[in-house]
Parts: sequence; C-alpha cells; structure tokens
Amino acid sequence: MRRLTFVILLGLTCILHAPSAAMAQGTGVSFGVLQTDTSQPVDIASDNMSVNQEDGSALLTGNVLIIQGEMRLSADNVLVVRRTEGNGIERLEARGNVLLVSGEDAAEAREADYTIQSGTVVMRGNVLLTQQGTTLGAEQMTVNMTTGNATLSGRVRTTLPGSGGN
Repeated sequence: MRRLTFVILLGLTCILHAPSAAMAQGTGVSFGVLQTDTSQPVDIASDNMSVNQEDGSALLTGNVLIIQGEMRLSADNVLVVRRTEGNGIERLEARGNVLLVSGEDAAEAREADYTIQSGTVVMRGNVLLTQQGTTLGAEQMTVNMTTGNATLSGRVRTTLPGSGGN
C-alpha cells in the first residue's frame, strides 16, 4: 500500500509540476498482486466461436472469459490470433466491456490487446484502474504481466482521500 501511495503521489507531483512531460511519459504503477507466468496455458470460454480456416483465427463472442494463471480477462468479443509459425496463440484482441483482473487489482476499458509471448496487455478507451480502494483513470494503460508494472497515459486522473480533518 505504501508503494502504491508513493507511486500515485509521485505521479501527481509530476502532473502538477510538469503537465506536458507527465502526459507524454505516462504514470507508472504496479498491477496485480502476483505476476503472471506467461508460459502457462490460456483457458478460454465463450457463448459462441467462429473459426477462420484461412488464417486459423477464432472470433469468440458473448460472455468471453480468458484465464491464464492469476490473470482473468473478460469482454464482449475476443479475436484469437494464432502464430503464423508453429502452434499457439500470438495475441488476443478484446473489444467491448473489457475487464482485466490480477490478484485484487482490476482494470476496465473499451478494448485491450494481449500479446502472449511478451506478456503485454494494452488497454485503451476510458481505462479505469482500481487498486486497494484507489482509482486511477486514463486513456491508455500498458501492463507487463510478467513484471506487474503498468504505465497509464493520456489524461491520467485520480482522487486522493482528504486528511479527514487532521
């Protein structure tokens, strides 16, 4: 909690004292209590699935839930893009009501792209990150699921609790 509070205060200090630099570089936070092992299998469930025989991609629609280790990703639709060489998934492109959960941390956005090999999730569109009762908003958040590091950019905003009269 102290680390998160320090990161938020440092980010806000940067925003208040150098707005253009803070917006260009983004604000760094940690995401997820536990890091995700990106070599773990990816479990996927949905109401419907259509497969493109040409490129091996699959479009999942309706109540899509993707689980890898401690990471949970849900969305209205997800396009599963297979690797062009070898077996396995290259990336997941989630659209509509995206929710990413890792440990007790949760992030919402309109869309997210998850590159499996690098373990990178890029969330875009009204991103809302909730951590231990604190919320951060931004236009984009990039999360490295291997390290748990996240960067928010594009009009980063938060509300800090008052001193309670002390």
